[in-house]
Amino acid sequence: MKLLAPAMLALAVAACAAPLLPEPSPADASSPEAPAVASPYQPVMAGTAPHLPVGLKPWRELNDSVAPPARRPQ
Repeated sequence: MKLLAPAMLALAVAACAAPLLPEPSPADASSPEAPAVASPYQPVMAGTAPHLPVGLKPWRELNDSVAPPARRPQ
């Protein structure tokens, strides 16, 4: 029983310790010696479609087009 408390304390302290980080290699992106890869310029708005306002439609036709089909009475 006397050994249980120190063992639990050591386990708790070891659980809070951070693992050692590996040294970055030259191929690692976070390394200062990593080669810079050139990427071509691509505009942000490339490939977008123009969205223009459209005229109003009758609300009844719009509601009827999205409404579920009417069920026959039983």
